[in-house]
Amino acid sequence: MRPVVLLLLSGLWLANAGYAQRNPETEDSPSTPPRILKTASGTVETGSMKDADYRIDVPTNWNHSLVVFYHGYSEKPFHYRAESQLHDQARPMFQRGFAIVQSGYSQIGWALQAGYPETERLRKYFSKKYGQPKETFVAGGSMGGALTMMTMELNPKPYTAALDLCGAVEPTYEFAQRRFAWRAAFDYYFPGIFPPLVPTPPDFQETDALKQKVLAALRSKPAAAAALREMMFEHTDIQVANMVTYITWQMADFQKKAGGNPFDNRNYIYTRSSDDSHTDYALNDGVRRYAADDKARKWVVTWYTPTGKLTKPMLALHTVFDPLIPANAMTLYGRMVEEAGFGSNYVQKYVHREGHCTMSADEVGRAFDELLVWVHQKKAPQAGLLR
Repeated sequence: MRPVVLLLLSGLWLANAGYAQRNPETEDSPSTPPRILKTASGTVETGSMKDADYRIDVPTNWNHSLVVFYHGYSEKPFHYRAESQLHDQARPMFQRGFAIVQSGYSQIGWALQAGYPETERLRKYFSKKYGQPKETFVAGGSMGGALTMMTMELNPKPYTAALDLCGAVEPTYEFAQRRFAWRAAFDYYFPGIFPPLVPTPPDFQETDALKQKVLAALRSKPAAAAALREMMFEHTDIQVANMVTYITWQMADFQKKAGGNPFDNRNYIYTRSSDDSHTDYALNDGVRRYAADDKARKWVVTWYTPTGKLTKPMLALHTVFDPLIPANAMTLYGRMVEEAGFGSNYVQKYVHREGHCTMSADEVGRAFDELLVWVHQKKAPQAGLLR
């Protein structure tokens, strides 16, 4: 991608994108009476607001500050049960006395277009019902990290700082086009296993049986499997099978939301498929090339291409090896922030772990503590290993 940087944040653009022209008196309230659960640790409120489920947690020892938390990519509708414990990414903040609000979004899949305004409505509802927080932080994991970054760029005023956990913070078109190209490469090596890439059937299902079929195919052609592992930055055939099946579901999701195929691999030059350059030559000569639909491409660029305009502190935390969102995505965003002139507001840290968003609750808590020190004592965290 490294595409267009969106600087058109005028009132007109925001209105066209669905941000503006809202009536808070009618929209910033639950659609049905909420459910309130009192526990020893605090109060849990669950309900629905404009087709988006939500959850609010207010601890007994509430410090009158708030964390707006964004959940990640989900292939199924996101629902909240008041009886369930907060997950590891949000619980450390609750344990430190912060209230937590979470929207389930009215869309599944890549839900930036819905998740951003729906979470903003929830934040306003919380302030109206529970009182204006002393400070408001924003945090999120995976796609929720992308929403965290997007919120800090588009609507920083209500927020003090941000914690981005394993976030998909590079331009959407960049990572999605790369994945599209990988799926096309898989079809070159293993034709006929998946349905067409363009258009991907809108009812495609990511099943365990299909993943096993893909895994068996990979094991039947070790050289091709090795080429895909190298190209996709994966360690195992199982990771390749899981990733390429997930990519197929995601391509269907993007194509449905964008109204066509947003991706184009005609100018994509495949590399790293082997130590032998002739393997790359054969792949580039033989892979099927696809053209993007311009309107669909613009949708993906809109949702979302970072500007790098990060005017308040953001701490990012990632594992060293993430099979879904490589850590270099964070590095790319850091460079965009530097180029926009806000490099002092971005610090990236890592933990010694493999996997997607596998940092522990304790590590999330320690990262959040460093963010609080940054805000309250004006002492920025040191980039690098989280200690």
